Amino acid sequence: VMELVEGNTLNELIREEGPLPYTRVIELTKQIAGALSVAHKHSLIHRDVKPHNVMLTEDGTAKITDFGIAKAINSSTLADTIGGGVMGSVHYFSPEQARGGHVDGKTDLYSLGIVLYEMLTGRLPFEGTNPVDIALQHINSVPLNPRDYISDIPEAIETVTMKAMNPKLSARYMNADELIADLDKIRNNPHV
Repeated sequence: VMELVEGNTLNELIREEGPLPYTRVIELTKQIAGALSVAHKHSLIHRDVKPHNVMLTEDGTAKITDFGIAKAINSSTLADTIGGGVMGSVHYFSPEQARGGHVDGKTDLYSLGIVLYEMLTGRLPFEGTNPVDIALQHINSVPLNPRDYISDIPEAIETVTMKAMNPKLSARYMNADELIADLDKIRNNPHV
């Protein structure tokens, strides 16, 4: 049994109104990151964070849905590439998911970085002719900066976006609360 959420998906909002104003992007990202923070503190990783899995209520509240491939985090949590299990949506999954490696909360934060990028620019950072091509881009490529598409995006929000989706685990946010703290700083001063 699931809650009935009256509203649209974030994907629909991006398609209808994107790129979104950075102030709205900050508020939506904070809400999504807050939900991920709660899940991660309960040792759950979503593994499929994408705009299609974020519902927006009529009052604008973001709710993460579809924990269908969520996985409990433990010392041997690996993305299932050999067993044929679902490991996420190729446009949004992390380099470690693409490699079939260890996944943790930073995996969800990478995917949230992709969502953040898409909200800011109205486009995905990586496109390709097939899923393998896109997966390899997650591992080997760095996308154009959001400001290359929308020049009036504050540099600080671009920095947060690129940090969240950094292919190196050690260069990403350690947890969702760190991401939220940076977003709060930008909300208060977009030129921080």
